[in-house]
Amino acid sequence: MCGIAGLWSPPGVAPPRSDEVAAMVAALHHRGPDGQGVHVDGPVALGHARLAIIDPAGGAQPLANEDERIWVSFNGEIFNYRELREELLQRGHRFRTASDTEVLVHLYEELGDAFVARLNGQFAFALWDGRRQRLLLARDRIGIRPLFHADAGGRFAFASEAKALFTLPALPRRLSADALAATFSYWSPIAPQSVFEGLHALPPGHLLVVDPGGRRMQRYWDWTFPGTPPRASDEALAEELHALMVDAVRLQLRADVPVGAYLSGGLDSSIITTLIARHTDTPLRSFSLTFADREFDESEHQRALVEHLRTQHSSMQATRAAIAAGFARLVWHAEAPVVRTAPVPMMLLADAVRAAGYKVVLTGEGADEAFGGYDLFKEAALRRFVARAPGSRWRPALLQRLYPYLAASPVAARSLTQAYFGSGLDGVDRPGFAHAMRLATTRRVFPFFRAEWRERLQAWDPDGALESLLPPGFGAWAPLERDQYVEAQTLLPGYLLAAQGDRATMAASIEARFPFLDHRVLEFAARLPPRLKLRGLHEKVLLKRAFAHELPQGIVARSKQPYRAPDSACFFDDGAPLPWVAELLAPASLDAAGLFDPVAVAKLQAKCAAGRAIGFGDNMAFVGILSTMLLQRQFIAGEGAPAAA
Repeated sequence: MCGIAGLWSPPGVAPPRSDEVAAMVAALHHRGPDGQGVHVDGPVALGHARLAIIDPAGGAQPLANEDERIWVSFNGEIFNYRELREELLQRGHRFRTASDTEVLVHLYEELGDAFVARLNGQFAFALWDGRRQRLLLARDRIGIRPLFHADAGGRFAFASEAKALFTLPALPRRLSADALAATFSYWSPIAPQSVFEGLHALPPGHLLVVDPGGRRMQRYWDWTFPGTPPRASDEALAEELHALMVDAVRLQLRADVPVGAYLSGGLDSSIITTLIARHTDTPLRSFSLTFADREFDESEHQRALVEHLRTQHSSMQATRAAIAAGFARLVWHAEAPVVRTAPVPMMLLADAVRAAGYKVVLTGEGADEAFGGYDLFKEAALRRFVARAPGSRWRPALLQRLYPYLAASPVAARSLTQAYFGSGLDGVDRPGFAHAMRLATTRRVFPFFRAEWRERLQAWDPDGALESLLPPGFGAWAPLERDQYVEAQTLLPGYLLAAQGDRATMAASIEARFPFLDHRVLEFAARLPPRLKLRGLHEKVLLKRAFAHELPQGIVARSKQPYRAPDSACFFDDGAPLPWVAELLAPASLDAAGLFDPVAVAKLQAKCAAGRAIGFGDNMAFVGILSTMLLQRQFIAGEGAPAAA
């Protein structure tokens, strides 16, 4: 895994200098501590910060083809590079390295822009074609690896992270009201937005061509649901899924450095670790997070799987104090507000992995999106069921089957029943129907903004933002499929694979890999009928069937426990805010930033300090305010990285 950066100058504009791009690359040192390189060719300069994983001795970048007319700066991994390399050798191409990167320049020579469809991987890259004087940017299908671009003084600039772009003096530093509104609705900006005005994210599954004729963006892949279920039996489909996952794990274990795995104790990471242990020759080294708070801790289930697989295992406890101490560093690397503290323990776990001598880990992200694992999908199914008979008294009671702990709190049960089933039932066909409750809870931060900002946030249309993403035929898909698509376009690339994924691991120079996000697995899952994903209140039906014979029954039968961490409670000690929190949220600091209403924030802070934060809404508002203030200081006010970064 690496960091990339570069500049392109149109005709009549001064060409880029190597020192400019070297400064951009230096800002990405955490993404690539093993080497840095810059190549200048007329109107373009490519830069690279390298984390050496495949061909550590020979894979330095930027890298060229035989005649040095095609150059690439590449962040990511091409997991099927060996197969592609063999094809290219048979076609007469000559290789100078054993790296997966070199496959890109030769495959481009063969197929042009269409070569990205042959790649099985996670990537963001910039490819310069000197013959045609064109720059090609590409991002992987799912959005695992980041890539941003901007206009900087008449030149086109790009980089893996915003901090590299901000080394360019011509680039202004301002927060985008629309992107903040999206973040405090769907937990992240929606590409091509970024949280900064003028900085654009290349959307997942897209190419961008830049040349003297202009800029042209095109989509080369998308989640799609064909609507015609496979004719195979359920048992045959389970066997096919098992084989696909075995191969996805096999490919993603390819590396010239040791590879470990995350073990959460849930179904998804248990499948990945079991596949490594049972179907490969790779020694299984596993890592996990634990919490002192039983509400968040899964160590009991982690121990059960460790004993089952006899893995070499280590765990790290994420304390409230450690989460608070790492929060500013996480915001610096995330480059966006966050509404939960959950990314911080993932960053701390990556630190532990690095300290153990590892650079690569496999994780279980993506299974919930592909196979219908989230409670959000169940909630939506129940709400649609209730909407068909809104006067029914017994249908809303099904909520207690989804959340059995509500039975101990009749008041909470009635409140949640009204919240989840008493509003929005007339909009079951809206694209964001399944996400309406998440959106309403997250947007509870809006009243804490100053009036002028609040007006700008409220002017942003969350439904319109979703509708702009929808492909032809979306309305004909099954409700679960529509819900999956929206989740895959919002939370997955913008939050789970960003703040909680790429940014959290790369802060420690660790590469995370995601076998469930192999595009072959996703395309297989998209062909499945909804009943093989969600059946009543039972999630991941086919996935569990495919692996039931290899996993402990307790793991298969266990209800999903969403990954969470303590939120506002981390930032207080004996009822008082930590000193840096008190200073950051002091009226003078809030006035200087100009974003939040000091009186409203003071009331929320007092509420959280007293332990009276109400559910997700208050906690997300507090964490969102705190992270936005840190972001404003680090990037807009220009204070830069915290000392611990």
